[in-house]
Amino acid sequence: MLQSTADKKHLQLSLWSGEWFENMQNDAFGNNTAVPYRRETFTAKRILLDFDGDFNMTDAAGLANNARGKGLAQLSHDMDSLKLTYDSIGQQYYKDAQRSLYYAPPIDRKDSLRAVKAAYNARFNIDSTFAHLPLAQQQQVVSMAQSRVQSAISDLDFKSMLTSDGDLLIRQHEIEMISKFSVALSCLIFFFIGAPLGAIIRKGGLGIPVIVSVLVFIVYYVLENTGYRMARGGIWTVWFGKSLAPAVLTPLAVFVTYKASNDSMVFNFDAYREFFQKLLGLRVKRHVFAKEVIIDEPHYEEDVKLLQTMNEDVRTYVAVHHLQHLPNPVKVFFKYRADHAVEQLNERLEQVIADLSNTRNTYIIKALNNYPVLATKAHTRPFERRWLNMVSGIVLPLGVFFYLRMWMFRMRLWRDLRTIEQTNHGIVTLIKKNFPA
Repeated sequence: MLQSTADKKHLQLSLWSGEWFENMQNDAFGNNTAVPYRRETFTAKRILLDFDGDFNMTDAAGLANNARGKGLAQLSHDMDSLKLTYDSIGQQYYKDAQRSLYYAPPIDRKDSLRAVKAAYNARFNIDSTFAHLPLAQQQQVVSMAQSRVQSAISDLDFKSMLTSDGDLLIRQHEIEMISKFSVALSCLIFFFIGAPLGAIIRKGGLGIPVIVSVLVFIVYYVLENTGYRMARGGIWTVWFGKSLAPAVLTPLAVFVTYKASNDSMVFNFDAYREFFQKLLGLRVKRHVFAKEVIIDEPHYEEDVKLLQTMNEDVRTYVAVHHLQHLPNPVKVFFKYRADHAVEQLNERLEQVIADLSNTRNTYIIKALNNYPVLATKAHTRPFERRWLNMVSGIVLPLGVFFYLRMWMFRMRLWRDLRTIEQTNHGIVTLIKKNFPA
């Protein structure tokens, strides 16, 4: 227990159930001789410590280079002072380097011009001059050059420590000046992200909102921390490092705010799943279930005629379009012609499925689930708009991808049409067997 005495002049330290160790070494024993050692075991012990209440304020000069405690005006003033100071130091270092490394004694201007002309006419070559020197002098020249270079490198390394510290101070002041605005801007950005997300994510509980919030904050933290460290180290410019996180999150804030104002379901995962299924060509399995209450009985005779006619149309379509062959790239990307036959076939198929789904026959219900879900346009062209098809055809990597994708959908349509023909034949047989005319 540590407490002050009644006169406020000492601190009383109360200890219980401990041991006290003390090495009694002093200057009289020296360093190499054995010294006394004391060990004390106690149940309770009190120690009085002198209480020095003469507190002094920290010297303000020690905080002069701390940019975080300064306002905008003081930051601007100190930055100008720092730049002026370190620019003058750099100029002085430059002059010192000129005098030490490239110093030449002053001579008359006419003599200097005459010497330059003479050196030019003589075509002075330092390598040939060095080669004509005796070996001892060559070694002496090389040693002197190495010594001067090492001395210059050591001097410049020492001076660069001071200039690097100055650059770091200036960057810290610039970072703090930009942070005065970027922190406030980040708060506004998070407001325009969080409020719309609360309106868009309407599912109960904390699952999806917490996940989205954590992901957004992780992205912001990584970008902000990376930009700060890169800007502080001088790898990136200060304005770029400090504006990286707001620049990335601002479009997201605008997007979710726009979607929330238009009452759009951004986090409709079913829509995203359907989009990627269409993009990657993944199949969607058909699900037809038996109904407990049936109001209208199926029109079996009309359905049989539609299925038989559909089989004839399927055979004709496969024979004409040659779906197994590679399509013509020019017709695909530049001379597209609409193909409505598959769309009409799909409409009739869905009509028959909707009508036969009212049946009580479980075999027919099971057979209806064998029908594939047709992709009616993916086998004809990559996009709906003609200019997009032309651009994708001109850009070679995209064109190859969409061409192979379309050929995959052609093969898929060929297999689906064969499945439809076989399923039609099976359902017609079931209807004739169980519901004779």
